Amino acid sequence: MTGAGEWEAEAAELVRPYVITKGRGLPDEADLSLITLVTAAAENGQRLTRLSPEEQRLLDICSAGYLSVAEIAGHTRLPLGVVKILLAALTEGGHLVTRPPVARAVLADREILEEVLNGLRAKFG
Repeated sequence: MTGAGEWEAEAAELVRPYVITKGRGLPDEADLSLITLVTAAAENGQRLTRLSPEEQRLLDICSAGYLSVAEIAGHTRLPLGVVKILLAALTEGGHLVTRPPVARAVLADREILEEVLNGLRAKFG
């Protein structure tokens, strides 16, 4: 038996994802992918909105620094879709800041690389 104010982690498994997400849909993949980095926004006074226990837990996890969406989902043990929906809602509410993943570098031209390699072989043997 738990005391007043204590929360059992096992109870989260009994709550339907639709209830946790308040019926919201998945955010666009371009906005919140698995490798998007998320952190808590700087405190700017009192929070005007009341957060659900799941949203508060996500906010606490993100307060430590930048984590990817996949890492956050792993820490919460909630379904990935639920985590993405909650993160999107917290971001819209100004509680979280997201940073898109670093774009892939453009590959160098193979001919230029071969010319550099040939030049180095000619000079250093």
